[in-house]
Amino acid sequence: MKTLICLLFLTFFHPATGNSFTGESTPPDNKDKLVVLWTSDDPYVAERVAFMYTHAAKTAGWFSEVTLIIWGPSAKLAAENIKVQEKLKAMKEDGVIIEACIVCANEYGVTDALKNMDFDVKGMGRPLTDYLKSGAKVLTF
Repeated sequence: MKTLICLLFLTFFHPATGNSFTGESTPPDNKDKLVVLWTSDDPYVAERVAFMYTHAAKTAGWFSEVTLIIWGPSAKLAAENIKVQEKLKAMKEDGVIIEACIVCANEYGVTDALKNMDFDVKGMGRPLTDYLKSGAKVLTF
């Protein structure tokens, strides 16, 4: 009987599974997740810093999941610069998740252009907050 009670307790309250009664669960381990917040409208910063590291982090396997967030002035650069668009396309093809702030895109009038590049254009305040709280590694360029 004690064994059965112990097994039930572990099933419902074990830290790895969370609390089944309340619906709470242990947050995922995001130590192997990289989020790059790209804000600069400087094409050299994009090509030679932000993209270079972000792309290598994914293709070399330094992180299992890599996300690039287009935020602020970078939205305009992404929508207007062909060379930047080619690099973003290559990163996406290699598995980098690309998200863009819809408020920023709207402010710069580039929402449709970013959506046409098949980027996930959405409100990013909450997702960025979740990334920061989750233990993911967040870099800003």
